[in-house]
Amino acid sequence: MLNWFRRDRDAETVEAEEATTQGAPVDVDELAEEALAAAPEDELALEEQEEEEREASLESSLEKTRGGFFSHIKGLFSRGSEITEDFYEELEELLIQADVGVMTTQRLIEALRERVEAEGIRTIDEAREAFQDEMAGFLADEQVGLKLDHPLNLMLVVGVNGVGKTTTIGKLATYLQSEGHQVVLAAGDTFRAAAIEQLQAWGARANVPVVAHQPGSDPSAVIFDAIASAEARGADVVMADTAGRLHTKFNLMEELRKIARVADKRLPGSPHEVLLILDATNGQNALMQAKQFTETVPVTGLIVTKLDSTSKGGIIFAIRDELDLPIKFVGTGEKLGDLAPFDPDRFVATLFE
Repeated sequence: MLNWFRRDRDAETVEAEEATTQGAPVDVDELAEEALAAAPEDELALEEQEEEEREASLESSLEKTRGGFFSHIKGLFSRGSEITEDFYEELEELLIQADVGVMTTQRLIEALRERVEAEGIRTIDEAREAFQDEMAGFLADEQVGLKLDHPLNLMLVVGVNGVGKTTTIGKLATYLQSEGHQVVLAAGDTFRAAAIEQLQAWGARANVPVVAHQPGSDPSAVIFDAIASAEARGADVVMADTAGRLHTKFNLMEELRKIARVADKRLPGSPHEVLLILDATNGQNALMQAKQFTETVPVTGLIVTKLDSTSKGGIIFAIRDELDLPIKFVGTGEKLGDLAPFDPDRFVATLFE
């Protein structure tokens, strides 16, 4: 699927196989027995409850954003009754201040102008509804959700250090389990001992087995072992952490390429998803980081974290607009369940509530 990664280098597969014998993998076997609780008697009621909790978590996470610059945008649509040039200029200024970005802001304003002209909109209330619709449209994408339609699916999780990558992996594992998937985690960031320990801690919290080697081991060997472990357990998802040293970009990208080449030989067609984690509090820096990754890595989707920690939040529009990649999930807090599938309509509606 991701031809970018592939080369015919059978030696790499042999290298990974040999690396698996260099030390016994640290595999949290006892947790696998406790991985999934018995199914509830009323699954529909539980699903509805989980959906309500996710919506409440999203609303709570956007409290700072709603109370920040977006409160001024909401206020702009609440005062006056005429759509004037001053209205457009103030709206443009507020969007830029909210971290939406200059280019994305200009496109949003132009879309609103065209909508107002085409539909003969005359009132501020009508303009607000049209603007919300345009904002949601900017965030929408045909590729909704994760592509997990293989008997065993490999997901690589990439991103710079400090964006909440390991935490997000734990949350995503919890979410996938709630959706009926059986997950195995792979501690592929072998260059930081703390990264391995953190992933094992999150695996324990989420009741998900973690396959890990010693610090400094070959990451490809870890993922190789994780695939074998998942097959033995009958799991359908392997989620692999990866290193995030953007300052050694060439080596990092080569490492990711090697991981995927070895994985493809062990599990043809993989990786099936490459998810890039971005920190919303980094604002325009998050966009710059994303561009650096997507220049060389075939990212299939984005997860935006720490929405609960920023008073701006508009960067999510710039990220979606300029990268042309689907936002799969948003992080909404520190709890294990604080990760929600991204719903553009709900997201925009929450900003204006």
